[in-house]
Amino acid sequence: MLNEERIKLMTKMASYEENEARRNVMIGSYFRGDYLGLQVIKSIISATIAFCMVFAAYILYHFEELIADIYKMDLFEFGKSVIVDYLIFTAVYAVISYGVYMYKYASAKKSLKKYYNNLKKLSYLYEKENKK
Repeated sequence: MLNEERIKLMTKMASYEENEARRNVMIGSYFRGDYLGLQVIKSIISATIAFCMVFAAYILYHFEELIADIYKMDLFEFGKSVIVDYLIFTAVYAVISYGVYMYKYASAKKSLKKYYNNLKKLSYLYEKENKK
């Protein structure tokens, strides 16, 4: 005999396994600090690449002005301002990515916990049916 509650639970779990389970299991296999550290390091590398690309575009766009004023400008001050801008950009990007990945980790763990509870419930329903 078919158990309607068990069928609904199995359908719900199959849908979860099809859509989100792989990603959440990968995230859940890390400790929180390890996952966040890895993702923040990736974000810092991405921010560095993005900053370099934007800085290169800025240099190319203002190349004529820079060449004309190269002897008039204080290169040390210019370099210092570029480094400060880079550090601010990277810090903001890292803080934002930390928040985003902390939320992703928490939601993945919550989702996995719910999935494992559903597995326990399904196991209980099978045991209950087998006893009858």
